[in-house]
Amino acid sequence: MRTSRTKSSPSSPPPRNEAEARAARWYRLRAYRVLDHNRWLGGAELDLVVRRGRILAFVEVKSKNGDGFGDPFEMVGPVKIARIRRAAALWLASHPELASLSVRFDVIAVRSGRIEHLPGAF
Repeated sequence: MRTSRTKSSPSSPPPRNEAEARAARWYRLRAYRVLDHNRWLGGAELDLVVRRGRILAFVEVKSKNGDGFGDPFEMVGPVKIARIRRAAALWLASHPELASLSVRFDVIAVRSGRIEHLPGAF
């Protein structure tokens, strides 16, 4: 069983939803390479794993269509953060060649068709 892919292939599934697909395009337009998406590890999902130069970012993507249930950035609470960090550690363990990169955790919020980026969110 493969636990991750480092390169998109014609057979790899697309990002799970439109917000994640838009976030992946947003990063690509800024010279990031998408290394992985929708990867489940340790009971949590990594929406996107992107790299630009010496920076490796694990990205949580949240989308909102209305005003209910609060702000998308607030939807990433302590439990979610712990799960993402655990999944990121497992992902990095399976990619030891990337261990020397600077790691950061970003949140992308897609609200009313607009992308908002919070680098180094946690």
